[in-house]
Amino acid sequence: MDKYKICASAALIDKSCKEFSFTAGSNTIEGFVVRISADEFYGYENHCPHTGVQLNWQPDQFYDLDYHYLQCGMHGALFQVYDGMCIRGPCLGQSLTALKIVLEAGTLFCEYGQKSDV
Repeated sequence: MDKYKICASAALIDKSCKEFSFTAGSNTIEGFVVRISADEFYGYENHCPHTGVQLNWQPDQFYDLDYHYLQCGMHGALFQVYDGMCIRGPCLGQSLTALKIVLEAGTLFCEYGQKSDV
């Protein structure tokens, strides 16, 4: 798997989000990371499973007004932070595509791609 640098973990406070993108082969991956606590992070591709549009309604803004769920800015679908499952909206029962987020020495990375046997 390849690792792509996102940002320093200190750049995110609890219940905050950060957009990122990277190129993996011929694909551009657009994602976001959510910080829950000092060492708890979740990452997802920035695409609604209903329409494929980006979720955020402003830069780095993915939470609903109460900071309980991730919310699609297009149609208001709500997603659980911990597993990306839609609990309300037109994509009920579908989930966001998870990305593997790794914290190493104070820096957040996204691990992406096929695991190499070499």
